[in-house]
Order: sequence, then C-alpha cells, then structure tokens
Amino acid sequence: MAKRGITVLPGDGIGPDIVASTRRVLDALGCGFEYDYADVGLTALEQGRPLIPDEALDLIKKNRVVLKGPITTPVGEGFTSVNVTLRKQFALYANVRPVLSIPGTRARYEDVDIITVRENTEGMYSGEGQTLSEDGGRAEARSVITREESLRLIRFAFDTASRLGRNKVTVVHKANIMKTTSGLFLRCAREVAQDYPQLAFEEMIVDACCMNLVMDPGRFDVIVTTNLFGDILSDLCAGLVGGLGLAPGANIGDDMALFEAVHGSAPDIAGKDVANPTAIFLAAALMLDHLDMHDRAQRLRTAIRKAILNGDRVTPDLGGYGTTTGFTDAVIEKL
Repeated sequence: MAKRGITVLPGDGIGPDIVASTRRVLDALGCGFEYDYADVGLTALEQGRPLIPDEALDLIKKNRVVLKGPITTPVGEGFTSVNVTLRKQFALYANVRPVLSIPGTRARYEDVDIITVRENTEGMYSGEGQTLSEDGGRAEARSVITREESLRLIRFAFDTASRLGRNKVTVVHKANIMKTTSGLFLRCAREVAQDYPQLAFEEMIVDACCMNLVMDPGRFDVIVTTNLFGDILSDLCAGLVGGLGLAPGANIGDDMALFEAVHGSAPDIAGKDVANPTAIFLAAALMLDHLDMHDRAQRLRTAIRKAILNGDRVTPDLGGYGTTTGFTDAVIEKL
C-alpha cells in the first residue's frame, strides 16, 4: 500500500526545529507518511528564490495536505504575505482555530473550549483597492464580501459544529456600522442557521464579543466571522488558554488543507532548542482528523495534555526549564 504523501513547509526561525519534532511524533504514532519538503518565505528568499518557489507550489498540488511551520514575511514594500498568498492561491476559504484549556498551563481559565471559524480569502485581507496618495497623507483599502463565499464559510461552520456535537454557533459582525459588508455576512448567517434547528444561533457585535470572551468565555462554543474580526478574535481566544504557543490552525478548501502553528517564527530563539512545539503538535492532530486518522489524533492530544500536566519537561514559555527535544521526548513517551 502506497504511503500517504504530506507536503512539509518547515518555514524559518524556529519552524524547522518544531517541524522536525512533529515528524518524530507522527512517526512514533505509526502514521506511515511520505514527506515532501519545500522551502518558502525568508528561507527561499535567502537562497535567491521567490518567496513561494514553483517547486513548493507543485508539491502542495501533488499531496493536497500541507504541514507548515511559521514563516516570516519580510517587512517592506513588494513582499506579500506567504500565508495570505497560499490561502488565496488554493482557495483555502475556512480558517479553523480551536482553543482548549490544558491543565498545567498558566492560563486564567480552566474550562475554555472554543472553535473560531474565520473567512480566509475576502474582507480587509483581500488586498484589493490598497492605495496611498502621492503625498503620503491618505491611504485607502477596500473590503469585499460576497454572498457566495459567506454562505460557503458559514455553512462550513455549522457543519463543523454539527459534526463535532457542538451546541451553539455565534456569528460575530459589525452590521450596525458596516451595513453593507458586515450586513451581508450577517444576513447569510441568518439564512444558513435556519437549516440547522438543532443548533442554537446567536448574533453578537464584535466589540461586545471581545468583552464577553474576556468576562465569560464559557458562553461560547463555535464562533463564525469575517477575516479581520476572526484574525483578532482567534488570537484573543488563544490568550484565554495560555497563548499562541498552544493554538493550532487549519486552513481548509474544497480539495486541499493546510495545517500550521499560528504563532510567529521567533528568530531570536531559533536553533536554541527552547521553542514550544505544542501548537504545531496540535495542528498535526487536526491534520490527522482531516485524514480520518481520529484514533491517532486523540492519542496525540492526550499525550500532549499528559506531558504538560506532568510539567517536568515543559519549555520556558510554559514556566519550565525544558527543551524542544525534551518535551518532544515526553510526548512520545506518553503516546
């Protein structure tokens, strides 16, 4: 039987370190993957190649499943975000960001369990209509929301909630002010909600959502929202469980999926063996679920929780003195 191919984008900074740890864990789980590696981002640029070389695109198209480490987008004009480019290039319309409280972390809450589903290709991140006046005194950008993409994304969120046995979907918007763009998204959510009577449906303005997440995160289950709001809210949710080092992300399209650690590349600690690989381990668990390897996904999540609760080998960001290698060893032992 042929092995399942996975395209691996190690990224830069701490990316190669935590991706190597993830491969160790996946191999220990007996996943039997065939890994195809490709450089993108700053690593490719330093080699004199484009931010996203053609060979990387070819490998992504070949395997249709990608595991990605953090990638630095160079600061300056002319450099587009690798993440945004990949999402648009492969129509990865849904960004799924689950957060779950893990015992043993220094989080403010103990019972957070929220999935944020964020539109991934439209809105303020579409890059359309960005202009700057010649004198530098006026900047403009255009937000575009379409009914087609909104319906697809919102239905994905409701399907996800239903499949995972969730109870409620909260649509987050700013339709009271942004009456056209956010208003269209809200109307689409109301329309889709009618097809899921088994799920409670809630509407919430984005600023009120931020306040309620901080005051009472337990009231939320699945959140669905537009691109910019989702970017902000998903990071806020990560803060509820201990930070971005514990937050995985999945980018889902109709026939392709990309799984990643959503935190930055942290070049200041690259190669020092102190980076926390938990977020990309959890992203790998999302990947296993996507591939219908649910038992292995659950084993991995359980091992991560046990290794963190045990506490003797957690990395400095979690309050310990452990190393990337040592924590990876601990997770593998807990498998």
